Amino acid sequence: MQNLKKYKDSKQTVLPVMEQFYSLQGEGYFNGQAACFVRLAGCDVGCVWCDVKESWDAEKHPDKKVSELIDFIKPLPGKIVVVSGGEPLIYNLDFLCESLKAAGLRRHIETSGAYPMSGEWDWICLSPKKFKAPLPEVIEKAHELKIIVFNKSDFEWAETYAKQVPSECKLYLQPEWSRSDQMTPLIVDYVMQNPQWQISLQTHKFMDIE
Repeated sequence: MQNLKKYKDSKQTVLPVMEQFYSLQGEGYFNGQAACFVRLAGCDVGCVWCDVKESWDAEKHPDKKVSELIDFIKPLPGKIVVVSGGEPLIYNLDFLCESLKAAGLRRHIETSGAYPMSGEWDWICLSPKKFKAPLPEVIEKAHELKIIVFNKSDFEWAETYAKQVPSECKLYLQPEWSRSDQMTPLIVDYVMQNPQWQISLQTHKFMDIE
């Protein structure tokens, strides 16, 4: 993986950004709500079914000042900011979170949990991957657990993390997009038998929006 040492400082004022845009949250607990998305570039988790593989190499995307991100986000009507990737916790996000908070914005993160936690977040969506296990320090802080279901064995795998997250953590099963026709009926049946779980669908893809 590319050299990321320059992004490790606790006062990290510059981050590699693949894209930033204003849309609707299409998944999980905040589904349907307006949010600004900041997708950071760089990831070594390596999900074979990742739909943003172009985000993996940070060197292919420009560095942006945190102040530039805030200038883009602050005028927007919605006050939720979702930081995703790639894998956002590759970077130290303390300064980004401080800046978002100072601007009066809600700080949400979507992470595999494979790297140490940085930043203070209003909402942590943990989506663990088999390719690189999440760290206990992230698991214990999760507000939302989102398991991507690619095959039948993922249900049992999901339960191993459901036992580790806080009791108030929201539990979601989401079909992997390319296999949703096969997996969605299985998820529906599973949730009906295990109502502590809910189904999450990528509604933004059904609506054909970002």
